[in-house]
Amino acid sequence: MIPESAKQLIRTGALGHLVTNNPDGSSQVTCVWVAVEGDQLVTAHLDPHQRKVENVRRDPRVAISFEGTEIHDPGMREYVVAHGRATIEEGGAPELLQELAHVYLGPDVRFPPMDDPPPGVRLRVAIERVGGIGPWAGAG
Repeated sequence: MIPESAKQLIRTGALGHLVTNNPDGSSQVTCVWVAVEGDQLVTAHLDPHQRKVENVRRDPRVAISFEGTEIHDPGMREYVVAHGRATIEEGGAPELLQELAHVYLGPDVRFPPMDDPPPGVRLRVAIERVGGIGPWAGAG
């Protein structure tokens, strides 16, 4: 479960840092736009063969971190780290990217900036635990 305070931070447009596991066990990190749907996090990807998507096909364990703006004692900026398992949903990427573009880029942005974008995939992350620095610390 994601505490409401963490959901609020994510909805402000905090960029997500998605961590997946490469075949050799090393970490793969990429920045992503993230939507909150209930107690799940959702990302959209036009290319279903990106490394992060292929990694999830093989190993669904992921983590996503977000940095906030508030400073907490002893001087660290707040952040959320959400750990969970991702599933791949076919299609729906352009629609979610357009919705998220309004959050991350502005109300008048058209994204993806192309006619007839591919359907892509969505990664839906069921959260197993949440940590970091902020009111959500120790939740889940």
